[in-house]
Amino acid sequence: MSERDAYIEKTKAKIDQWNAEIDKMEAKARQTSADGEIAYREVLQNLQGQRDALEQQLKEARQAGDAAWGDIKTELDAAWSNLSDAVKKARSRFE
Repeated sequence: MSERDAYIEKTKAKIDQWNAEIDKMEAKARQTSADGEIAYREVLQNLQGQRDALEQQLKEARQAGDAAWGDIKTELDAAWSNLSDAVKKARSRFE
């Protein structure tokens, strides 16, 4: 397995973990008051948007040639970091 393939698989696995966390937060949102649910929904929409963008970048990474991999990896690293931070903030905010 190439470095790129390993990186993509590792990122996909982490997205799957974040998806599970987002699902838990959605379930918790349904159990809160209307105001609490609105706050949850705003945060969850942001997380889902960032996750979707990262998944799109992964798709592009799979299709990209070796020459573009360095640039794509840099973009993936930034998106990964942003989503990771957002999930951590959401988790701490709603626990």
